[in-house]
Amino acid sequence: MAKGAAGTPLLLQLSLLLLLSPGGEWDPSCPSTLHCALVSVGSPAVPLGSAVTASCTIQSELCRGLEQGKVRISWMLDNEPVSGIQHRGPGGTEVSNLTLPQFNRTQARLWCCVEWNGTRQRVGVAEVQAGYPPAKPFNLSCALNLNDYGLTCQWEQGADSHLPTSVTLKCAGRSRAQAVTGCTPQIGRSHCTVPRRLLQLYRQMEFWVSATNALGTAESEHLCIDPMDVAKLDPPVLRSIQSIPFQTDCVTLAWEVARSTAHMELQCELRYRALEDVAWALVTNIVGQAGTAQHCGFLFGTQYHFQMRCRRSSARGYWSEWSRGRNYTTHEKAPTGELDAWWNARPAGAGRWLEVQLRWKAPRQREANGRVLGYRVTLSPRRRGRDPPTICNTTHTRCNFSAPAGTRRVYLSAYNAAGESAATEVTLLERKGQPLAGLRAVANGENSLWVHWEAPAAPPAAYVLEWQRVPWEPGGCSACWQVERDGAATAALIRDGIEPFQRYNISVHPLYKDAVGAPAHTVAYSKQKAPSYAPKLHLKSITKSNAELCWDPLPIEIQNGFITSYTIFWAESTAEVSSATVNPSLSSFVIRELKPSTLYKVHIMASTAAGGTNGTSLTLVTPVLDDVEIQFLFLTLGLIFVLFILLLICIQKNGRVKKQFWPSVPDPANSSLGKWVPAELHQEPLQVPGVKEPGLATISTVTVLEKAAGKQPPAWGKEPASEPPVPQPYVRQEGVASGQGWAATNPGGTGDTVQYAQVVGDGYKGQQHCRPRLYLRSSSTQPLLLDASPSPKPYENLWFHGAAPDGSFGDGGCLEDLPATFPLLQGLRISGAEEFQDC
Repeated sequence: MAKGAAGTPLLLQLSLLLLLSPGGEWDPSCPSTLHCALVSVGSPAVPLGSAVTASCTIQSELCRGLEQGKVRISWMLDNEPVSGIQHRGPGGTEVSNLTLPQFNRTQARLWCCVEWNGTRQRVGVAEVQAGYPPAKPFNLSCALNLNDYGLTCQWEQGADSHLPTSVTLKCAGRSRAQAVTGCTPQIGRSHCTVPRRLLQLYRQMEFWVSATNALGTAESEHLCIDPMDVAKLDPPVLRSIQSIPFQTDCVTLAWEVARSTAHMELQCELRYRALEDVAWALVTNIVGQAGTAQHCGFLFGTQYHFQMRCRRSSARGYWSEWSRGRNYTTHEKAPTGELDAWWNARPAGAGRWLEVQLRWKAPRQREANGRVLGYRVTLSPRRRGRDPPTICNTTHTRCNFSAPAGTRRVYLSAYNAAGESAATEVTLLERKGQPLAGLRAVANGENSLWVHWEAPAAPPAAYVLEWQRVPWEPGGCSACWQVERDGAATAALIRDGIEPFQRYNISVHPLYKDAVGAPAHTVAYSKQKAPSYAPKLHLKSITKSNAELCWDPLPIEIQNGFITSYTIFWAESTAEVSSATVNPSLSSFVIRELKPSTLYKVHIMASTAAGGTNGTSLTLVTPVLDDVEIQFLFLTLGLIFVLFILLLICIQKNGRVKKQFWPSVPDPANSSLGKWVPAELHQEPLQVPGVKEPGLATISTVTVLEKAAGKQPPAWGKEPASEPPVPQPYVRQEGVASGQGWAATNPGGTGDTVQYAQVVGDGYKGQQHCRPRLYLRSSSTQPLLLDASPSPKPYENLWFHGAAPDGSFGDGGCLEDLPATFPLLQGLRISGAEEFQDC
């Protein structure tokens, strides 16, 4: 409890010291707590970069609470710790000395701190500034204002010294021994006004600027002037301007000087210019008090702008400001001088007329003598007392008209409100003179071109230069031509209508006394740049190794210069970019040695002398095969297909080959025999098995016919004498060798032919045999057919083909064995069986 009670007053004391400490700023690393230190520096302002010394003295008796012998002093430069040297001073004080060898800050604070209760406390501070001596002021000038007669001076200060600097304007009269401060400018300004009370008018005075800071003083050069010599006069006022009637190129001006300068002797100047001019014409040495002046040399019918200013006649003061301007237009006069003309003529009307296109230049302002109202073209000159007939009267500088054939001269004149000019004779010369030897044009800035040519052998009297923008635009320069009247000239400068990045066709015609030479032509740009855009690439053809590209030539209006080359760039995704330069006259290019089935990126760059412009990219993919290879492949496949079709056709046509692949199995149900029912079938009852229980067909009759050698088969519908009526047979004989055969008859005698009947009589060599076919009539409505194969011996065996009970065909057998082979033939009556007794 005792310790706590004892520590309470100490805390209160520390709190009060925090509030009362010098500097008043809190730094957590070095709080200011005690007021018991003395901090001093060698100089509060030092040159920038020089050394700074400081010392801090602690009096322990004033710093209550500090333990004796344990005071520890430290330094802070702003917020950065710096090291000093501590030692014990006289009277029980602690002293710390600090030296900063190079002080590179324009302003800083040095804090002295002590260690107390484990914390760093501020006990003193000193401010240090660094900079340079003041710079010398220069360009001092003064002007006297006649309204309040105050002298205003201004100057330039020079480099910043980084130190507080006081600037004053000093003045002193020649009769005064001591200088006085004329005025002090506001901070940051470099001008001030000396009041009238400090000035001595009409006497010489001395003025200068003084700049002072902690490191020194600097003064400007002294200005010795009479304040009235630098008086700024008020400008005069122009009252009137008039032309002198008899001296038509002269004018008279009247003015008044300002009231503040009425008692002074003044020297004035006059300046004027035409409205379309840039430069001023200056008239000097005008006496101001005269109030009037006269000047000549003005153009007729021209509007001018006039201004005037004055100063003291001693010529040492300042000029007043220029007066307010005044405009005046001189009176007109009839145009003078000759007009430059150029023409084109061609015969018309079967040679009886001449179509003339005449062009001329408007007269210059000095020759127009006012505003030209129009132009007149006649076929003869004007004579006293009468005017020639006018063939063209226009306000333009061109005229198209027809003149009689043989016309060699026309007369051109200009007129204004004051009169008409003398006529200019225009001779329509023939175009048969010598041409120029050479022609070229070079740029002379962005808006002009120098045209150079080689003179022909015979010296011309003059030259005519024509130029036209390409492509020509409606409303463009229609009078882009000029006449060079010096026949010895070999160059001319053209300016009218010349613009950068535009192409111009230039022609030069030599003019002789009696003819016009053939023109020489060239093209030129006053300035070039890269094309506005590059042409678009098109793929014309492509193979697996080559690609042909084409593009449209760039229009002239976007070339912006002469195309020097086209550059083609191509690359696949993983390879370096390849390029090729193409002549500008070409519009296609073939890229070679490409890889099959590969994607390429291609673009083109159009270049002029001033730069190039890249076009958009074109993507192309090379094919795997060329067109010829693809055509050959398709041709081969087509040929194979045709051969295959032909093979199928041959197989279809050749029965033997066809049967090897597709054996022929006839369908009796679709034969004509399948649709034939003999007449006897109607005489005997038929036993038709039920539909649901199909049974075997019962054969009721078998008729066998033989065609013996030398016998004719019975006629159709006739019956043999010893036999019952036999059906009329239908016999188709194929290669009967022995004259024997078989026939099937229709017992009914209805005359229906059997559509499936065949008798074959082929046999072995030296033998007679037959191959009968048997028509079997059953209880079914469909007749059965038995086709007997040839027997090895005549009449011994009857071979047949028929339907066996199991659905297969029999291997053949004797007729008498037929019922045994075919159970369906049991009890069958066979007609003509007597022919087969030997079987």
